[in-house]
Amino acid sequence: MTPARHALGALLAAVLVLAGCSDAEDRLDATVRGFADALSRGDAPAAAALTTDSAAASDTLGTLFASLGTDVRFDVADRRREEDAAAFTLSATWKFGPGKTTEWTYTAEGRARADGDDWTVDWNPATVAPGLDAGPLSYTTLAATPAARVVDRTGADLLTQHIVTLVELSPEVDVNTVAALLNPAAPTITPQSLAADLAAADGKPVTAVTLREEDIAPIREQLAVLAGVQLRPQTRLLATDRALTSPTLSGLSELWQQRTDAAAGWAVLAETPSGPERVGGEDAGPVGDIASTLDIGMQRAAEAALAPLATPAAIVAIQPSTGALLTVAQNSPADAQGPIALTGLYPPGSTFKTVTVSAALQAGQVTPDTIVGCPGTENIEGRQIPNDDNFELGDVPLHTAFARSCNTTMGRLAVGLPPDGLTEAAAQLGLGIDYVAPGMTTVTGSVPAADTPALRVEEGIGQGKVTASPFGMALVAATLARGSVPAPSLVEGEPGIPDRTPDPLPSGVDAQVQAMMRETVTGGTATQLQDIPGMLGKTGTAEYVHGQGGEVRAHGWFVGIRGDLAVAVFISDAGSSAPAVDAAGSFLRAVP
Repeated sequence: MTPARHALGALLAAVLVLAGCSDAEDRLDATVRGFADALSRGDAPAAAALTTDSAAASDTLGTLFASLGTDVRFDVADRRREEDAAAFTLSATWKFGPGKTTEWTYTAEGRARADGDDWTVDWNPATVAPGLDAGPLSYTTLAATPAARVVDRTGADLLTQHIVTLVELSPEVDVNTVAALLNPAAPTITPQSLAADLAAADGKPVTAVTLREEDIAPIREQLAVLAGVQLRPQTRLLATDRALTSPTLSGLSELWQQRTDAAAGWAVLAETPSGPERVGGEDAGPVGDIASTLDIGMQRAAEAALAPLATPAAIVAIQPSTGALLTVAQNSPADAQGPIALTGLYPPGSTFKTVTVSAALQAGQVTPDTIVGCPGTENIEGRQIPNDDNFELGDVPLHTAFARSCNTTMGRLAVGLPPDGLTEAAAQLGLGIDYVAPGMTTVTGSVPAADTPALRVEEGIGQGKVTASPFGMALVAATLARGSVPAPSLVEGEPGIPDRTPDPLPSGVDAQVQAMMRETVTGGTATQLQDIPGMLGKTGTAEYVHGQGGEVRAHGWFVGIRGDLAVAVFISDAGSSAPAVDAAGSFLRAVP
């Protein structure tokens, strides 16, 4: 053989060897990546088929996916050829928990071997997950400890953990017997109400009531022996004083749960012959107390002031210097409608005159001493505006017309404002600005631009399209007391963030309106509160149309300032402001 032919033969042999190696590399790569892809799909049989012991692998992987789920991704991080064997590294990320926000990430080493022209993965459970070779894996959460409590601004317990029992009923239950046992603790429960709940559930169990330990204890044994009754104890965060019913408590409870959940740890456990062994996870973090701004003493006083009222009513008190919500109280009729103290929207009536006079002062129309007309009734831009019982004062200083709540005066002032004059003045006082703050959902109100003089007349006396919540009007009072809008908060040190930043209230306007509010108490429509030192206020009667018959009725309002305390009182369908003023007096006289 010539040298040339010898060289050519050697070259061809080398090419064939390289081609064989390349083909083997491709088959190895396909096997390892196929194994990772099958694991990522949660396909136990497909992954097992690529191993040296498909039966054992299929069983182990099936149990793994059934326990940990299939929200997982495996990738081949590295692969190393070793003649007829190979080593590879898998990187894996499992996702667990609500929202799949918990991640377990690790790497694991594996081996593969040549099997003729093919490759197979050496079956070893540790190739898939740490600890899987020691036993089946499971995921569990680790509760945050110590569990937080919610305290009021004095450090007293407001919300703490309690054992409660859910009374669950199945269709075969004797509703008469169950209702007789539950009714003393839950007076709304009757045989009829239970039957209706069961019928609506279409054969599924229903939770009739959740009872505290002191309520379930006397009847637990009797309930437990009844057919169709299941008692399920749980731990919940509840008001330490069960008489407190503020709508803020649910928001604080949700915030506590969110922070407790966020601090919770987790673990992946291997069930070994000697017991569970942690192979992955994160320790639970500490959870501190949630310091609310509420004052339990004030809360009790507010609820006591509202309790005698037959229609929905609310009191909201804010500390102007800090924006802290000190009291958010409702009576039982209000509770039946929802958190009206924070989100209920109603025409504010004459309490809105604080906004109207602020806008007029800023526009340069008047000063507090400007002489204005206060006829008993007047047609203003086609809208007949009466004062309460058509009282008239003639020509008086603006501060007197405000203190006596002259609708005709305020209607005239509003007509002279630009379309957005009341909108902007309201925003300067916090009304129409909404806030996002931990633990609370609030709505202040709405003051749309008034494009017509007639609409400005209506809005100038807190009617028309103007709406406000009790929280919103308390914020108005707090702003007038402070001179700027305080950032409202329910949790100490965590102020609300506004959805927009209004122009600041011009210097001096707050003092001028405060002086008029003081006169309202000393010689105007809120003289019932004269005995309260330094009290400032504004009353409000707000008309609304009731029902389909179009009957005109009225809500009652009062907003006030006493030192570093701003308060708003709302009473639905009160007929006048008098009940709101009385409730404010009862509350304020009971708190320091």
